[in-house]
Amino acid sequence: MSCSGCSTGRGCGTASTELPGGCRNNGACGVGACNKLNVFDWLADLELPTGQTKFDCVEVRFKNSRKEFYRNVNNLMLKVGDVIATEASPGHDIGIVSLTGELVRTQMKKKNVNSESPEIKKVYRIAKQADIDKWKEAQALEQDTMMKSRTIARFLRLEMKISDVEYQGDKSKAIFYYTAEGRVDFRQLIKDFASTFKVRIEMKQITLRIEASRVGGIADCGRELCCSTWLTDFRAVNTTAARYQQLSINPVKLAGQCGKLKCCLNYELDSYIDAIKDFPNTETPLETVNGRAFHMKTDIFRRTIWYASENDRSVFVPLSVERVKEIIAMNKEGKKPEELKATVQYVVPKIKEPDYQNVVGQDSISRFDKSKNRDRNNNRNRGKGNNRNRNRNRR
Repeated sequence: MSCSGCSTGRGCGTASTELPGGCRNNGACGVGACNKLNVFDWLADLELPTGQTKFDCVEVRFKNSRKEFYRNVNNLMLKVGDVIATEASPGHDIGIVSLTGELVRTQMKKKNVNSESPEIKKVYRIAKQADIDKWKEAQALEQDTMMKSRTIARFLRLEMKISDVEYQGDKSKAIFYYTAEGRVDFRQLIKDFASTFKVRIEMKQITLRIEASRVGGIADCGRELCCSTWLTDFRAVNTTAARYQQLSINPVKLAGQCGKLKCCLNYELDSYIDAIKDFPNTETPLETVNGRAFHMKTDIFRRTIWYASENDRSVFVPLSVERVKEIIAMNKEGKKPEELKATVQYVVPKIKEPDYQNVVGQDSISRFDKSKNRDRNNNRNRGKGNNRNRNRNRR
């Protein structure tokens, strides 16, 4: 059976008779499969203490990164990768078990879901072949439905973008995920959708970052987006993080595929803040006998600060952090150094010349043409010789 979340054509753990294509741990993890935001079940091979029952909730994955928790009221023997029928409103939905056991309790606490709540929906049964066939038919309609829905929204001139469509497993309901800058009046849109697709319509507004995590893609670093693979929370990112890391404030380079600032700007921010704690205030000019010197740039890793004199802004003088602190302390005492002398030997690395020879241009471009002309002349001469022999024979 092909996978519901990608186009690999492999099983990828989407059927109860197939295992994930990763660690071959009897379906206990999804490493190597196409699931998003996987959690490795490191407790899968451990037995429960005597007298303790298995946690009765399971984590179920649906399209893309949507995951929900369901209660296993019938005590079914479920493992990661099983296709099950779950409770929905209305009807039932089809999903894939992504996590079982005690780690589900931890995930519910992490996402602030009360495990004792009566609102947790139930697991009906392991999906039958008829359920899976109907589920595949519903998935086949999603792409065509999304394109038609975009056409209808454009015809109604609504300021919104429909990014994804997800059908319920029994084809009784369709969820339309959309992004919009402001409030959208889609009352007429829902009527047109219901009359066109003949299903129950549910509209869900998502942010641009959630849209990027659902759709997925390749980032500038060459790897898959963090939000669609392992990042579970979206923290606020501002341009202050770029300034701390001495990055140019270029919106094109700092923005991700969602149009917002990249989440990876926060990854090393704490290290940069710790590194510049003992750096002097760069807004303070350095007083010298020849005039003031102003800050130009900073290299945090080399602990070097460049200053330029107000008389000649084109010459950058590299100073160590300790030397800058010393000059600032001298200025507070009313003393001024005669001039700024470079205290850091900043050597530009030499580029090693390649040890191979460039042979481009040593061969003539018309070398093949000469051989062709030579062959043509030889053929002509051969033809002339044959004609002469024929004339002699005739005489």
